[in-house]
Amino acid sequence: MNIVLLGYPGSGKGTQAKTLSVAFSLFHVSTGDIFREAMAAKTPLGLEAAGYISAGKLVPDALVLEVIKERLRNETGGVLFDGFPRTVEQARALDSYFSSAGRRIDAVVFLDVEEESVVSRLGARRTCRKCGKIYNLLTSRPANEGSCDSCGGELVLRDDDSPSVIRNRIKVYKAQTEPLAEYYKAAGNFYPVKGGGSPEAVAAEIAAVIKGKVGR
Repeated sequence: MNIVLLGYPGSGKGTQAKTLSVAFSLFHVSTGDIFREAMAAKTPLGLEAAGYISAGKLVPDALVLEVIKERLRNETGGVLFDGFPRTVEQARALDSYFSSAGRRIDAVVFLDVEEESVVSRLGARRTCRKCGKIYNLLTSRPANEGSCDSCGGELVLRDDDSPSVIRNRIKVYKAQTEPLAEYYKAAGNFYPVKGGGSPEAVAAEIAAVIKGKVGR
């Protein structure tokens, strides 16, 4: 199966994607992780993406699609997309790419979370400057304040998690990403799931959707 997770930045897509990709043996594709790795390594792709991400803007479609195709070049099993597609144009391009390979998107799961909850979650997020591990002061605090449990690196507030950028990210999401819901509703593979509960409860709801698709 090929699954897409949609939702606001900070809605829990990354957490759910990691859990579900293991549970259903799906290849996890996170554009956020891909670009953060490239930015940390200061590759040409990373430097190009950094200007957009630090300002809370979406990375251009052509750049994103180039990365996705490269990651999927040798993958023949099921895929779980986290953070992609973000625009209708990206969705159409993904459908076209999959169709040419005899594949399709089986289910699009939308994590429905209140806007103010997203602002609160992202504002409480801290990232290790050294290894990139992410914590949240509300839900997953480090053992020692300001220090990464894994490597001891300094925990910092990323530029794209500052209050002004968070608000801009939500604005960008509404303008460019929400139309995806209508696109996938028309395709008949759109499934909204309440994302405000515990990670375990949300994962169980998403798993039920996926199992329902498998059983059809």
